[in-house]
Amino acid sequence: YLLRSKQTEAKVSLSAIFTAQKIYFATNQTYADTPSKLDVQTESGGSARYDITVTGNSTTFTATAKGNLDDDAVLDTWTIDQSKNLQNTVNDITSE
Repeated sequence: YLLRSKQTEAKVSLSAIFTAQKIYFATNQTYADTPSKLDVQTESGGSARYDITVTGNSTTFTATAKGNLDDDAVLDTWTIDQSKNLQNTVNDITSE
């Protein structure tokens, strides 16, 4: 249960990026291709469990959060896209 609660950071950060991408698109008619172009605050520094990357173009974007929840080789990986499809593509909790 503790590890599942840690996944909340990824879900909250990616939801914030989704909203920021929609605002960015309304202004620029394209999606941002880096997180630095977005006016969004996510966990950072030593307190962050996840590293976040963003790819985007004139029609789509994908934001990815990757983090190691239990000190093994598997990285917990979450993605969200322009249609708000939030997916846990690699689950560090259930993977060995």
